[in-house]
This record gives sequence, C-alpha cells and structure tokens, in this order.
Amino acid sequence: MQSYTIGQAARLLGVSPDTARRWADAGRVTTHRDESGRRLIDGRDLAAFSVELGRHAADEDDVPYTTARNAFAGIVTAVRLGDVAAQVEIQAGPHRLVSLLTREAVEELGLEVGVQATARVKSTNVHIDTP
Repeated sequence: MQSYTIGQAARLLGVSPDTARRWADAGRVTTHRDESGRRLIDGRDLAAFSVELGRHAADEDDVPYTTARNAFAGIVTAVRLGDVAAQVEIQAGPHRLVSLLTREAVEELGLEVGVQATARVKSTNVHIDTP
C-alpha cells in the first residue's frame, strides 16, 4: 500500500503542510513513522479522510478549490470493476470526480483506493494519469 508524507498529503488535500500536521496531531488522520522517522499516512486512510473533508467542504461556503488547466490532483477513493468497464472516483480537495474507463486501463494504471492520481477534465471526458 502506498503511503504519503505530511507534505504530499497536504498537496493532495489542497491545504498547507501545517494544517495537515495539525490534523494528524489531533488524531483526525492516523500516521505512522518510517525507519527514518518521517510521519506517513497510509493511502487508504488518506482516501477515507479526503472523502470526509470533501463532504464537509460541500456544506461550507468556502471559496472552491480550483486547479490550472482542468487537472485535478487527488487520491483514488473508490474503484468498481466490471467484466469490461470500471468506475474510478477521485477526491481532489473538495471535488469528487468520477471516471468511467475500461477495466484493462484501471489494471494497467494500477488504480486502487489510496493511490495518487490526476483527473484531467476535457469537455465531457475525464482522463486519469498516475505519477
């Protein structure tokens, strides 16, 4: 399972590293330390937390999170696989994006809950890139 540093998590959540650190200190998201002492967040925990944040952000009157050139960097929060097709959900800050693509594409990209991905929106299509 992929893990994220506080800085990486902050970038994916659209907040400052200080905010992400405070959330971790308050126990809102679980962290663990690697062998060099860095604090890490498991991808699945970060995905669940990003969904929670997105739900709360939708209830608030904050300025919406925006990205340049229709690229929404986020974290995969759900993958539903069919025989041929698949549905992938990404939480990018307060935005939940859903893409329909082939099962083969999901497998080739290694998309699973907790993986960092970027949804690129063009007209009515959502394209997903991985780092």
